[in-house]
Amino acid sequence: MSVLRIDAAGPATSVQDGGRFGFLRYGLSSAGAMDRTAHETANALVANASQAPVVEIGPFPARFAAEVGPVRLALAGAARAADIGNRRVAFGESFVLAPGEVLSLGAARGGVFSYLGIAGGIAGTPMFGSFSVHARADLGSPLPRPLAAGDKLEVAAADPHAGEWRLALPPQDTSPIRVVLGPQDDWFGDAAVAQFLDAEWQVSPASDRMGYRLLGPKIAAARGHNIVSDGIALGQIQVPGDGQPLVLMADRGTTGGYPKIAAIVSADLGRFAQTPAGTNVRFAAVPIDDAQRIARHWRQKLAALPLARETAARPPPTSEALLAANLAGAAVNALDPKLWTHNE
Repeated sequence: MSVLRIDAAGPATSVQDGGRFGFLRYGLSSAGAMDRTAHETANALVANASQAPVVEIGPFPARFAAEVGPVRLALAGAARAADIGNRRVAFGESFVLAPGEVLSLGAARGGVFSYLGIAGGIAGTPMFGSFSVHARADLGSPLPRPLAAGDKLEVAAADPHAGEWRLALPPQDTSPIRVVLGPQDDWFGDAAVAQFLDAEWQVSPASDRMGYRLLGPKIAAARGHNIVSDGIALGQIQVPGDGQPLVLMADRGTTGGYPKIAAIVSADLGRFAQTPAGTNVRFAAVPIDDAQRIARHWRQKLAALPLARETAARPPPTSEALLAANLAGAAVNALDPKLWTHNE
């Protein structure tokens, strides 16, 4: 085993995996990675199972150090400066953090969450089938809370004989976020639905893993803003009495009494989660048949990630590594013929 030590982390940094499912009827939502595409990409880069736990890093700078043994890591998701000492670290490519080295990450650029995949995963005991931190429910493993400076994660030691992997990361998609209208779009009326789709919304700073608040025109529900409470699915957009939509995210409540005008399609939910506070976003409605086709295509792309990996070229050795290596093996004295001549 090795240890990954957290030297610095913002409040939105936590251990997350694919989430916990089957407990909505008990009031427990899934939690899990906010950007599931980036989560599975990070795992593919270190040859983990797609749903394995990773470190989800929020928008603030962070630092991680290796102890005991080397750790193989990979970064995906929101871009940010990343380096080990004076060595730059690329997103979309695995690398090894040696004992005593520190991985330093800057603030996220053009996104919110980055994902640190760890070869061999993180040691811990799943809670309700998942490692994912759900702070409001006091659940998560190995810690039931966001990570903080001084925390240590037991992780697998890097295999020194394993090669590195690389994945071509897709360009940033700036098209509107696709939604399926309903299930209570009839509570709003055609004019209000058109207003929701035509508007440019801004993500409020008062957003978190439970929900993203949207700032923009007031959406009025013709039949009122109170319904009999019903179940809330991941990515649904409810509109409370103030008329400002709220997108329900991974740590959402499981039921709610506000009408829901639409739901974000699963393939676009991670892209929406990566929208920084203060950034504008637009929505486009698609029929449910198209949403199902989009979802199938998205899942097929995620399943193909391990097949899309390429072997990454090893970086040239540093001068420190060359000095530490015994490159000559069993050296001999060239001036002593007894050591190198062969006598019959």
